[in-house]
Amino acid sequence: MTLLAPALTGFATSLSLILAIGAQNAFVLRQGLLQSHVFALCLFCAMSDALLISAGVAGFGAITGALPWLPRAFGLGGAAFLIVYGALRARAAWQGGHRLEAGGRAGSVRAVLGTAAALTWLNPHVYLDTLGLIGAISTDFAPGAARLAFGLGAVAASFCFFFALGYGARLLAPAMARPLAWRLLDALIAVVMWIIAARLLLGG
Repeated sequence: MTLLAPALTGFATSLSLILAIGAQNAFVLRQGLLQSHVFALCLFCAMSDALLISAGVAGFGAITGALPWLPRAFGLGGAAFLIVYGALRARAAWQGGHRLEAGGRAGSVRAVLGTAAALTWLNPHVYLDTLGLIGAISTDFAPGAARLAFGLGAVAASFCFFFALGYGARLLAPAMARPLAWRLLDALIAVVMWIIAARLLLGG
């Protein structure tokens, strides 16, 4: 029972950090609507979070302190990728003609996971949230079982969120049956990507 508090704290902390609409979440939502490679994508995102959270709880957040240039380097790389990906979604929104088809043309699993990897590992905010914030909060708990429970709770939140987002997206399938709905979604995703890219370039 004493481990429940750190586990719930870890779960709530992690969930609060990934709930915000971001590039990664928008991509998972889109693939969930397409019902294409959903399991592989959700598993990849959750496992990436699990690895980063584990590193943060283990105390490797000091890496960014030792290499102060690292967050900026990731920020520039991530911004470049987001600008290009946003442009692709903007072009799709402009051209239209897309329809929701289960298992439709959404790219190979390699292409999907490659995009997910870029959206995840080139985003410096991911490192700040996991290695920095979650790692810092974990120090409130004594090393050992309590800190492990905190980390497991944080990892569990990530798994719950991504699989709920990926598979829950299909509930929106009836509304996405029209090409216009896809044009609006792609336009929204493009705007989100460019806003995040601007924040990264401005150091926000």
